[in-house]
Amino acid sequence: MSIQYFEKENIFLLNTPKTSYIIGIFDEEQFLGHLYYGKRITNIEGIHSLARTMEPPFVPSKNDRDRSSFFDAFPFEYSSHGVGDFRESSLKMRTKDGHTATSLVYVSHVILRGKRKLEGLPATFGQEDEVETLEIICVDPVTNVRAILSYSVFSDCDAIARSVRVVNDSNQPLYMERVMSACFDLEGRDFDVLTLHGSWARERHMERKPLGHGIFGVASLRGESSHQEHPFIGLLSKNADQTSGEVYGFHFVYSGNFLAQAQRNQFGQVRVLMGIHPEEFCWKLEPGESFQAPEVISVYSDQGLGGMTRTLHDLYREHLIRSPWLHKKRPILINNWEATYFDFTSEKIVDIAKESARLGIEMLVLDDGWFGNRFDDNRALGDWQVNEEKITGGMGKLSDEIHAQGMKFGLWFEPEMISPESKLFKEHPDWAIQVPDRRPCRARNQLVLDISRKEVRDHILSQVFAVLHAAKIEYVKWDMNRPLSDLGSAALSSDRQGELMHRYVLGMYEMQERLLQEFPELLLENCSGGGGRFDPGMLYFSPQIWCSDDTDAIERLSIQEGTALLYPLSCMGAHVSVCPNHTVGRSTPFATRGMVALAGTFGYELDITKLSEEDKTAVQWQTRTYHAFNDLVREGKYYRVQSYAENHDHDCFMVTNAKADKALVFFTQVLATPNMRSRCIRLQGLKEEANYRIQIVNLDKEEQFTDTGKVVSGGILMNAGMIVERPWGDFQARLYYLEEI
Repeated sequence: MSIQYFEKENIFLLNTPKTSYIIGIFDEEQFLGHLYYGKRITNIEGIHSLARTMEPPFVPSKNDRDRSSFFDAFPFEYSSHGVGDFRESSLKMRTKDGHTATSLVYVSHVILRGKRKLEGLPATFGQEDEVETLEIICVDPVTNVRAILSYSVFSDCDAIARSVRVVNDSNQPLYMERVMSACFDLEGRDFDVLTLHGSWARERHMERKPLGHGIFGVASLRGESSHQEHPFIGLLSKNADQTSGEVYGFHFVYSGNFLAQAQRNQFGQVRVLMGIHPEEFCWKLEPGESFQAPEVISVYSDQGLGGMTRTLHDLYREHLIRSPWLHKKRPILINNWEATYFDFTSEKIVDIAKESARLGIEMLVLDDGWFGNRFDDNRALGDWQVNEEKITGGMGKLSDEIHAQGMKFGLWFEPEMISPESKLFKEHPDWAIQVPDRRPCRARNQLVLDISRKEVRDHILSQVFAVLHAAKIEYVKWDMNRPLSDLGSAALSSDRQGELMHRYVLGMYEMQERLLQEFPELLLENCSGGGGRFDPGMLYFSPQIWCSDDTDAIERLSIQEGTALLYPLSCMGAHVSVCPNHTVGRSTPFATRGMVALAGTFGYELDITKLSEEDKTAVQWQTRTYHAFNDLVREGKYYRVQSYAENHDHDCFMVTNAKADKALVFFTQVLATPNMRSRCIRLQGLKEEANYRIQIVNLDKEEQFTDTGKVVSGGILMNAGMIVERPWGDFQARLYYLEEI
């Protein structure tokens, strides 16, 4: 059994293959306390001592005069508000009288096979023989609020999925002003904290710093998980690196406003909280109603960051992504955006398709500008009818012409947005999110549709479905190009305006679910101005997400490193674009751009008709390489070897197959250094006793491989290293293929 309850000891033991999570029930009032999270334990004798309830201030039944001291130090499994615990709280409910004190105590529990769905929310899943769930029911005896704390453990990976459902069992409305999805009270250690930060075009850069006393957190109030922060926080032992040391990772399966924070208190204890950001949030719960909070994934690794990474990759591939494309090779696509922007006709698109097909590209994606009066980004969002001035004869005709080239066809949408200059806005100005009598804040000259309203969702989807039914379209890119502001819904009462942000996210999830139900074989790629909504919640709907609008190969090294820390490579939308790069103006070799993009879903973002003959030939070599190795990239185990973000010189990572008899090593030299010898790079994930032939995969030659003539043992490659010759010039890439002989 993965979950056990020891009735005599009042202990819950949750085991994954290599980790344990232990919860206890204490004192006459049945306080729920966290005891342990870490390497797997089989004998729990003496575990109670970790709660320190046998030392001052003891428990309230023995020392009620110092109840506040107990509350301010006890390791609560789900922390209380306003009753003496002055650390950050998990739940805050306001009564009609304005009181907000809440204290939850244990009442009962149930252990079940499998895992319940979370209503309206993305979440991990598994069969009854793959996952087991503990539900602990807690109640606040004064307000009659009931909280069901849910814990799911998986038989095949060292992850725990947590969520909370809050029920109003009172006879009056209650206002929930704060609901965290998970609370972790950990024993105090000298942790570092790891987060991912960024901005548009430089998303998910890793940042590590010491966790001092006080509160450190990351958050988003933008209505999306955002470019700027990421719904992840990690606690690392000081010695933790990619291969060793202790790591706790916490990841939020949600695509809207979030708060993730770590608090080190006066005693050195560390509390981690993760959930919907309480700012701009207030949810009215009528008697008998419930609220389901999103899911948090936690991972413990004693094998460094690499152990955490591979656990998350396995979990998301097997228990979160549902797409029929999950284990399939994705078609190599070309997107016309950087080729044409808004200036195109169907004839130009067909020309791109013809040349692309000749060079081995398999799908053309028509980006922004095909609908309504959309000749620039100032108009027409919300008017999802084909503009036949550009698309002569309609989308069906264009689709047929592209398929006639042997290619698939994809289409870009931005369903959540509305332009003030559009037919839709003229007919339904109240469908835009805005505050009455206040000048709305525009971004890209567009407003946001209030998709918390069913009639808005129905109208937009009816247009999208009509376009998709009228043509053969195998792929949709779903974009969202601005954050939310001016929060006001014409459909919500004054005491429910605080529900808008979360209802918006639920509406977006429902729209994507309906899209996939209508077109179950569709390949959906999510996007938000690039990587502004790259989070686990979106993976539940789309197996890949556009990683960043910045396609520069060197910028992508850090972006893709931070992304791959948490997500499988198969999730990362990555394309080859022209140089000078449209975002940073940098010029890099075509082969380097190809190798960096091969680490993701792979495609092109350029006008292929304008490439030199040399580059067109290289496209054929790159597509050949994709087909040869994508199975390994998509399904393989990921190992981070070197970080350009840390060494400012070169970048290296690798993937191995399940048997570790094949591996790809991706190496990029950023800047050349004069008068230096070759580099020695220690690899990972190989078999110690096996011998490997080392070949270079050619992205700029007709011959697929260059045999280095080297056969080296796995033990040498991992413990001593692989010699990597220094290429001549900046921004040079090498792709090595290792195969056991």
